[in-house]
Amino acid sequence: MPFIRTVFLVSDGTGITVEMLGHSLLSQFEGIEFRKITAPFVNSVEKAEEWAVRIAKSSRQGERPIVLTTLVNDPVRAVFQSSGAFVMDFFETFLSPLERELNAKSTHTMGRSHSATDKAEYQQRMEAVNFSLAHDDGITARDLPNADVILVGVSRSGKTPTCLYLALQFGVKAANYPLIPEDFERDTLPDTLRPFVAKTYGLTIAPERLSEIRNERRPGSKYAEFDNCRLEVSSAEAMMKREGIRWINSTTKSIEEIAATIMAETKIVRRAY
Repeated sequence: MPFIRTVFLVSDGTGITVEMLGHSLLSQFEGIEFRKITAPFVNSVEKAEEWAVRIAKSSRQGERPIVLTTLVNDPVRAVFQSSGAFVMDFFETFLSPLERELNAKSTHTMGRSHSATDKAEYQQRMEAVNFSLAHDDGITARDLPNADVILVGVSRSGKTPTCLYLALQFGVKAANYPLIPEDFERDTLPDTLRPFVAKTYGLTIAPERLSEIRNERRPGSKYAEFDNCRLEVSSAEAMMKREGIRWINSTTKSIEEIAATIMAETKIVRRAY
């Protein structure tokens, strides 16, 4: 049986920040299974006390629960500090040293990092998401000059989720365009993309994995056959190489890794946080 620890991720906002920080820390420990429970919008002493009761009930013999928080309200934070759990508050850990270094007090504003208070950034993110949705799978070539990046690759190589991640996390306007058998028969990049080769980036994938993914969608079809997948992948890679299009293999990489690589190699500047 794996060693299990219960971890409460507590935030006075959406919980996104504490979930990301918590995941980064906990992923460093092998052999331990973490039961994660997110507690968002804990923005009052009353809500904190309700969660403190739940945390206390989760205690096991000789094992206290772990509480990771990004709380900015001192009375709310105090409730958890006295809960008997092991508490680590990211803001307390990092803000106090920064305040001393900057000789300035932080705003201690709840939910500041994931809110719509910065209207320009929020609007940029939403426009990027709408752009990616409107330009998914080559639906339209309209406004392609406004794209920050255009992803190309065979069907089911990861273009759509990568575009949406780039839009939502970075505010980047990402379009995607599938390379299909007709393109390989013509042995040329689609005319729609030719004016935008400079901002085109490719995704490729191992034929074995591509066949697995396609079989989940259309089992037993020629579309999903391994030989067909191998031919499409090799043709797509040859075309991208000939056109001078950089690409990344998505087979074993996460969406986060793919997006970060694209941002670094294309030198696109993050538009939103």
